[in-house]
Amino acid sequence: MNGTTPTNATDRLVDRFGRKVNYLRMSVTDRCDLRCVYCMSEEIKFIPREQLLTLEEIISIGQTAISLGVNKIRITGGEPLNRRDIMMVFEELGKTEGLDDLTLTTNGTQLLRYAEQLRKAGVKRINVSLDTLKPERFTALTRNGKLERVFAGLDAARDAGIEKIKLNTVILENRNHDEILELTEFAIKHGYDISFIEEMPLGAVNSHDRAETYYSTDRIMQDLSSEHELLPTTESTGGPSRYYRIPGIDSRIGFISPHSHNFCDTCNRVRLTAEGNLLLCLGQEHSMDLRHVIRSSPGDSEALRKALIDSMHLKPEGHEFDLEAKPIIFRHMNHTGG
Repeated sequence: MNGTTPTNATDRLVDRFGRKVNYLRMSVTDRCDLRCVYCMSEEIKFIPREQLLTLEEIISIGQTAISLGVNKIRITGGEPLNRRDIMMVFEELGKTEGLDDLTLTTNGTQLLRYAEQLRKAGVKRINVSLDTLKPERFTALTRNGKLERVFAGLDAARDAGIEKIKLNTVILENRNHDEILELTEFAIKHGYDISFIEEMPLGAVNSHDRAETYYSTDRIMQDLSSEHELLPTTESTGGPSRYYRIPGIDSRIGFISPHSHNFCDTCNRVRLTAEGNLLLCLGQEHSMDLRHVIRSSPGDSEALRKALIDSMHLKPEGHEFDLEAKPIIFRHMNHTGG
C-alpha cells in the first residue's frame, strides 16, 4: 500500500465545515456469531442477504473512496470474518495504491482461522472486542460466546505478525465496571492497547436500561488513577480514541467518549453499512444510498465518485446523543458497523 493522494483539491472528501474525510469504516455484514447485549436485541432481525452489497461492490466503493483521499479503511460488521469469501475484500483493498492503513474490528472468534491470511493481505492492526475476562460473564454479555475462542484468536493474531492489537471494551455499570483494572493489566501483560468505550444509544435493547448502566469516561479514569498514573498524549490512530500513557508501559490506554467528551469537531470519518448506505454521522440518520448509485449505473466510476463527493454536503456538525431518549437511533450497532 502506497501513500499517494489525489492531485486536485476538488478530488477530496471535504464537508461543509471544512473537515477532511480520510477514514472509511465499511461494514460487510450485520450478522454475528455473538449477541452482545449492548449491540443488538435478543430478537434481532438480520438484513436479507440479497439486500447486502456484494463483495465486488464493497471493493469498488472502497477503491473509489481511496481515489478521493481516503487513506484508512476499517472493515467491520457484525462480525466481518463471518462473511463468505471476505478475504477477497482485504486482498483487493490491501493492494490498492493510496491506502496507508487497512484495519479490522472483530470479536476475535474467527482469528484462529484467518489471522495469517489477514497479515498477508496487508492488515497490520486489528481491534478486538473484549468486555470481560470471566468466562461465565462473557457468555452472559454475548448471550452465547466462549471466551477461550477469543483468547486463542488473540494468540493467533500475535503469532501471525499483526503488529498492533487493541482491545475495545464497552463498560456497563454493574455488568463489568468492576473489571476495569483487571482488563488494563491484561492488556499491559500481553502488549495490547486498550480503549474503554461509553455505550452508544443505537437501537432498542431489552437487556438493560442504558441510562442506568452508563459508566462515564471520567469514572473509568478515576478507577484507573487509583492504581496508575495516566499521562495524556497527542497520539492518534485516526479514530476517536483519546490516548493516555502509563509511565514505563508500552500499552496505550484510550477512551472513546461520545457522551461525556464529544469528538465531533474533529470527525474525519464516514461509515458504509452492509446494505450500502453511507452514514455521514454515527449518531444521525444523514446518509447516501450508494447501493442505488452503483446498481443504477454499473461500471460508472464517475457516478460513484460524484455521489461520494456530494454526500459531504449531508454530513452534520455533530451527533446529539441523549441517554434519556429511547432509543435515539433505531438501527442497531451491528447494522451500523462496530
